[in-house]
Amino acid sequence: MSSKMAKSGVIEAMMRTASVMNSHQTLVLKSAIISRLIVLALIVLWRSLFSPYDTSATLNPSCLIDSPSEPQRLPLLPGLASAVESCIVWDSVYFVRIAQCGYEYEQSYAFLPLLPLCISLLSRTVFAWLVPLIGFRAVLGFSGYVVSNVAFVLAAVYFYRLSVVILKDSEAAFRSSILFCFNPASIFYSSIYSESLYALFSVGGVYHLVSGANSIAVFWFALSGCARSNGVLNAGYFCFQTLHQAYDAVFQKKNACSAMQVLVTGALRCICIFIPFISFQAYGYFNICRGRSLDEMRPWCKASVPLLYSYIQSHYWGVGFLKYFQLKQLPNFLLASPILTLALCSIVSYVKLRPKIVFSLGFRASDEEKESMALFYSSNSMQSSQVASLSSNSPSKKREYHNLRQRKQVIEETDPVTRSVEQRALGKPSFLSVSILPFILHLAFMAATAFFMMHVQVATRFLSASPPLYWFASYITKIAGSGKRWGYVISVYCTAYILLGSLLFSNFYPFT
Repeated sequence: MSSKMAKSGVIEAMMRTASVMNSHQTLVLKSAIISRLIVLALIVLWRSLFSPYDTSATLNPSCLIDSPSEPQRLPLLPGLASAVESCIVWDSVYFVRIAQCGYEYEQSYAFLPLLPLCISLLSRTVFAWLVPLIGFRAVLGFSGYVVSNVAFVLAAVYFYRLSVVILKDSEAAFRSSILFCFNPASIFYSSIYSESLYALFSVGGVYHLVSGANSIAVFWFALSGCARSNGVLNAGYFCFQTLHQAYDAVFQKKNACSAMQVLVTGALRCICIFIPFISFQAYGYFNICRGRSLDEMRPWCKASVPLLYSYIQSHYWGVGFLKYFQLKQLPNFLLASPILTLALCSIVSYVKLRPKIVFSLGFRASDEEKESMALFYSSNSMQSSQVASLSSNSPSKKREYHNLRQRKQVIEETDPVTRSVEQRALGKPSFLSVSILPFILHLAFMAATAFFMMHVQVATRFLSASPPLYWFASYITKIAGSGKRWGYVISVYCTAYILLGSLLFSNFYPFT
């Protein structure tokens, strides 16, 4: 009798947990939509109150090679067309131009093709009926805004799902996701930039990876590499998984053949993630270098490994190791200092509190900790029924609760929230979970790259899709005593950057 009552209590707790998670996911979805509407409203407000620094946004010279499918009619609503085109600023000009005319110039190859392809597809299909009203370029711009904002909303939902699985704490996952919805780089997630698509496919890819859907994860990571060049770094998650699977095969199962199979499979997955980026470089080489004499070739064409992207970054934008360390760039270092400080604090805090885990790359984790890290080294770490509990409320799912034996198995083997009971009993906050290790390693590499190699002000948006930043921020806001103060500081920082970014960026003034 007591056993049945215990099972019934566990089932009720499971149902309450699922209800809380569904409620949180709905709130995250609403917050993501509201945050995008706020940013878009701020763009319209600042554009109407202030004159832009550069008024050339509406200029639209003819393509070098005219496209026969491009409409050439004058718009019926020229005022609205001009208003939309005036919001195509900074790198948005490149993305829209590529969507309209293709890759015309060498420097345009610094902008990867996923966003232009999405813009071109939408403008020629879903929004084609708008062309007579506002003109083709304005429709391209409008399509770009739609792609970025919709992608961000979806990214926020995936961020919450991933946070629940990794943190095993729905409250911490919810706080982290709200911070992501109002992150300091919000202006770029609502503009014609590739940040939203990168965040969607990067965060979504990791979620599918820890869900055991490795093939889907490979595809999503490959798409992230089509959005931004740093998307190829997501192959590091599979490297981490492969190393631990191989270690488990050799030292636990004593099976060298299995270890070799794991290594080959992991290498093939990483290659698949790199293929889109490499193919795009080959496409650039074919267009720019092929068929030219040695004297006519660009310098990078003659290199033993002709990598167009790195040449463009170095030649046109001066990107390189320590090249940005100049006294005149001090304001830009100050502009990037909050996000870099947050990244450094999250990395240092994790290393100080979990040194054995970090310096052994998780190989010296205890048996209890390996239960958490199994999300990365076990391909069947989370069953499809648990994934469905994050996104489905179908009657068939609800009927599963009537099967006590099945529920008991799901609770013991697959539910990440239930498994967190042991972790909380050990007194380890969710941010210190060993599952966060690969994210910390990824963030450390990204932060070092932003500080030493790139235009440092870009760090705010470059790091803005990194989950540990928000997990750490959520963690420190709950620390007894100082949590409220840190929560205030983080809120002011995000609010200030949203207001400042929407004002400066939309009016063609420099911002991150």
